[in-house]
Amino acid sequence: MEHQSLANAIRFLSIDAVQKANSGHPGAPLGMADMATVLWRDFLQHNPADPNWINRDRFVLSNGHSSMLLYALLHLTGYDLSIEDLQNFRQLHSKTPGHPEYGYTPGVETTSGPLGQGIANAVGMALAEKVLAAEFNREGYPVVSHYTYAFLGDGCLMEGISHEACSLAGTLKLGKLIALWDDNNISIDGHVDGWFADDTPARFRAYGWHVIDNIDGQDAKQVAAALDSARSRQDKPTLLCCKTTIGYGSPNKADSHDSHGSPLGQEEVALVREALAWPHAPFDIPSEIYAQWDARAKGAAAQAGWETLFAEYRSAYPREAAELLRRSLKALPDDWRQNSQDYIRGLQDEPAALATRQASQQTLNHFVQWLPELLGGSADLSPSNLTRHANARDITPANASGNYISYGVREFGMSAIMNGVALHGGFIPYGGTFLMFMEYARNAVRMAALMKIRSIFVYTHDSIGLGEDGPTHQPVEQLAALRLTPNMETWRGCDRVEAAVSWQQAIERTDGPSALIFTRQPLQQQPRSARQLESIARGGYILRDCEGTPELIIISSGSEIELAVYAAAQLDEEGKRVRVVSMPCTERFEKQDAAWRESVLPAAVRKRLVIEASIEGFWRGYAGLDGNVIGMRSFGESAPAAVLFGHFGFTQENALSTARGLLEN
Repeated sequence: MEHQSLANAIRFLSIDAVQKANSGHPGAPLGMADMATVLWRDFLQHNPADPNWINRDRFVLSNGHSSMLLYALLHLTGYDLSIEDLQNFRQLHSKTPGHPEYGYTPGVETTSGPLGQGIANAVGMALAEKVLAAEFNREGYPVVSHYTYAFLGDGCLMEGISHEACSLAGTLKLGKLIALWDDNNISIDGHVDGWFADDTPARFRAYGWHVIDNIDGQDAKQVAAALDSARSRQDKPTLLCCKTTIGYGSPNKADSHDSHGSPLGQEEVALVREALAWPHAPFDIPSEIYAQWDARAKGAAAQAGWETLFAEYRSAYPREAAELLRRSLKALPDDWRQNSQDYIRGLQDEPAALATRQASQQTLNHFVQWLPELLGGSADLSPSNLTRHANARDITPANASGNYISYGVREFGMSAIMNGVALHGGFIPYGGTFLMFMEYARNAVRMAALMKIRSIFVYTHDSIGLGEDGPTHQPVEQLAALRLTPNMETWRGCDRVEAAVSWQQAIERTDGPSALIFTRQPLQQQPRSARQLESIARGGYILRDCEGTPELIIISSGSEIELAVYAAAQLDEEGKRVRVVSMPCTERFEKQDAAWRESVLPAAVRKRLVIEASIEGFWRGYAGLDGNVIGMRSFGESAPAAVLFGHFGFTQENALSTARGLLEN
């Protein structure tokens, strides 16, 4: 069957679904259908019956607004996505949301909504493939050997994250990453010449990419030849510059922003049918076209061939095969729980004060021995974040058999690449920067939470305790932003024990990302019973209690726990009943049953004081109407840390006097 009919099946499923929803982006699917047909029918290695096959190629639609292109491809090739699902495009709880969402639709590899993040995720997937292959492949057994393909548009290339991620991809020579640029010269505001005049091929060549330009994206033979050329180069990633016409086939809206983000309209859809000689009713695909598109038999054969190879590999290398399967299932080693608990219990006996960033590094030194899947890095702050552990081995352009990535000054890119690594599987990615610079990466952090994936974000220098670098580097509102993000868990430990527990819990969590918050300054080790030690994982627990019902509860986290404990101890000597609650993770605490929460924070005790060197507004709900908060009400200042803590009221004297004031009222 001729290529044009197969491509038109994508086009009309796309524009009919957009029209039925009266919402969506029809122009890009009309323009990219030819590129997609060539890639998906002739090159992409996948099995619709098993979307999680380890060795499948990954496909990322970075310009995610063209989602109906992907949904049409998944439907036509045989994934569990029915014609009714396509007809339900953009409707509540459908499998076809407005932008591709990971976990909603079989075959969707990542949530690609904000432009540019999809290509950054693809870089992470290609990185994971290269590192996993270096670790597990053996002579004659290429059990990890697949490509990552990405479609991206002009908007993706305008976004700064594309520079961050694609520059690093070129540096690391990710030869199995192939990006196809839909160069249609249109964005929402119109023709892009007035605001996007970059020499994109030159830019990518400067990154170290193999670039094939001047491709007619609507000529199947040219696209196929370019993909063949791209696959022949294993030493660098490839960009295919495919010139297309947005709204292809639309007599009145082709090559216009009018086809970008709005339905074509019934009359124009009818004209497209006439122009492209497509006589079929909406959502009616002839059986012979379905037969040509169906990839299930081909995909099953490809996976069966790989499984035969893997069976031989398992016989020759049983330990490696078992490890690869374990990691692909996101399972932890059988001895993980016991080993991690033993390590944490041992820390309780360590008396010396220690910055929690140092405690984090010491924890990594131990945990990486049991978890080779930990794939770490930092955005050019390894000596400050202390994310580099004793067994770190650098991943370099020439050698991918490592476990540590120097991301450079690329906070946003690092975070989105980490998400791609997590989505690919086989690794638990973590990456560090200062807590303040979470702001640069904010949307990638949000996307990790939206997708509920196990990315671990390590943030150090967590407060005004940063000191002399001043308010540009001192986080104030960032903890609140993280804590208010759905599906995120934010851990701010008060000593080496809580720091280690935060790592343990982030590693064990498979239904969302974690932010681990660590101090620059040393913190005193807090005494605990065995029961208290076990309670840390609940997110909030009684660290220091009194006899009988407390008159006052002081709630705190991180470095300010010391102030809470001091105030409680002084008031105890005065005959007051004061409880100290350590709250390393409010999100985890809120997930506990009502009985636990009541046992820690009894509703009858209305006098509460919260102490934390972050924006005070977040804590008002915990303090209640009869309580108070010692927190930040402004940005910081430039001065030594001790001076700043005094200036902003984080002192023993202020903690004690504020607590007394609550008890006296």
